[in-house]
Amino acid sequence: MTWQGWAEIALTLSLAVAIGWPLGVFLSRVWNGEKTFLDPVMRPVEALFYKACGVDPKKSQSWHAYALALLAFNLVGFLFVYAVLRLQGVLPLNPQGFPGLSGHLSFNTAISFITNTNWQSYAGESTMSTLSQMLVLTVQNFVSAATGATVAAALARAFVASRGEGVGNFWADLIRTTLYLLLPLAFVVAVVLVALGLPQTLAASVTAHTLEGADQKISLYAVASQEAIKMLGINGGGIFNANSAHPFENPTPLTNLITAVSINTLGWAAFFAFGRMVLAKKDVRALIIAAFVLLFAGAAGVYATETQAPPAQVAAKVDASVNMEGKEVRFGAPATAAWVAMTTGASNGSVNGMHSSLMPLGGGIAMFLMQLGEILPGGIGSGVAIMVVMALLSVFVAGLMVGRTPEYLGKKVEAREIQFSILAVVIIPLSMLGFSGLAAVLPEALKGLMHGGPHGLSEILYAYVSGTANNGSAFAGLTANAPWWNVTLGIAMALGRFLPIIAVLAIAGSLVTKPKLAPTAGTLPTDGGLFIGLLIGVILILGGLQFFPAMALGPIVEHFQALGAVAALR
Repeated sequence: MTWQGWAEIALTLSLAVAIGWPLGVFLSRVWNGEKTFLDPVMRPVEALFYKACGVDPKKSQSWHAYALALLAFNLVGFLFVYAVLRLQGVLPLNPQGFPGLSGHLSFNTAISFITNTNWQSYAGESTMSTLSQMLVLTVQNFVSAATGATVAAALARAFVASRGEGVGNFWADLIRTTLYLLLPLAFVVAVVLVALGLPQTLAASVTAHTLEGADQKISLYAVASQEAIKMLGINGGGIFNANSAHPFENPTPLTNLITAVSINTLGWAAFFAFGRMVLAKKDVRALIIAAFVLLFAGAAGVYATETQAPPAQVAAKVDASVNMEGKEVRFGAPATAAWVAMTTGASNGSVNGMHSSLMPLGGGIAMFLMQLGEILPGGIGSGVAIMVVMALLSVFVAGLMVGRTPEYLGKKVEAREIQFSILAVVIIPLSMLGFSGLAAVLPEALKGLMHGGPHGLSEILYAYVSGTANNGSAFAGLTANAPWWNVTLGIAMALGRFLPIIAVLAIAGSLVTKPKLAPTAGTLPTDGGLFIGLLIGVILILGGLQFFPAMALGPIVEHFQALGAVAALR
């Protein structure tokens, strides 16, 4: 470890928060329907969408109607993506000549992209046509991100309202977030990435002449445009199998910094937007501090583990000060550690190094950050929404200790809110551990493993943790393109996405009808260090107690095996 490495990690994480603040102010204006500098261009386009869809943007929906609209939109998206992938072989813009995907792979991929997970059981450059990448995958990167944002907007309105009825209009929130935020920002980032060397072409491939005199065919796509929204939308699905370790997706340290910062920027922006909407900037600032502390601790932990001596390097009698297995030399360990934390702390599955090649505790930390609920800062809107759920549980615990009815942001927190909060957080371990337990004993599932023992268990656990958390990263070595894995991971992704969303919207529906209360002398302050500590404790307990037994059998056991191997070699 070096001070330059620590500085690089701190700079990368801090830039995302710093850029997220002004974007959050802008996003709150978008959600509130306030005037923006993009109005002259976007207002006519927005109105056209409303007219075409028969939507009255001023009509507020109940939480039931809001949830039904959200589910219906995503169901249509699933069917469309599934159909295009199945028919890929007969559709145009397929210069590669790829056939349609199998039923189970189409099912998995369609759910993956509508849930903002972007889990990929395939190698993109040898499976997906240009049309599939552009028409369904890239488009879903926009609308799945916007879908998550709508949840935060609805929840914010519930806290602001005093005995209200509706939580906003889903269609207006979806359209405005896409038109005013995601499209313009993705365009700017895509242009920058093209200027820095990323391909943007409809050509199928290019032939390179190697130094040995051979010819090598290299796949090409419209990479820059998909890369921009892949990061900004906190999606993570790359065009190439190596994802952001591929030089066409991430050629230089500068592109690495830009794309790494992009992973978290809009997640933090949603926090700031939520704070401005609910008129509680200090209280939401406490949520941001708690999330940032946990995120930095995760990055620090990964960086520390990757400076341990790897057994293979000790055996080869080479420099064992840094574990460079699975890492790009052009990035190094600090940039990889920052990326690991930022991508697993958010619902972004991109990688600039192979997580399976991390030291055992490094891979365990990546899993643990996802197990916390993807709240550091999570997806656009979905992250802050679940963090608010954690805050509700925290004030409930505090209320039990002092014997008062808990309150948060001017609303009483009662049985209904806690019940739905529990539902939102309980589904995570049920899906992650339930499917992992089944896969660990079923021969059909075990066929997909490359490794046995603790690392094999980590491959299983990581897959379902990543799927349920809507992250999408994976441990290399798992052959997931098989019926068992594609179907069960698809179900895990759907459960991890839509059940928490329904629970959060139900909370919003309950809060919106309650009166807005002024704080009293007995109200627990939720903007100070005491609450931040309580919140961090609740988050860690919910994650640690539920997952520690499984983690103990996987990465923790493997860590001690590595220590034993190094000691024996020395």
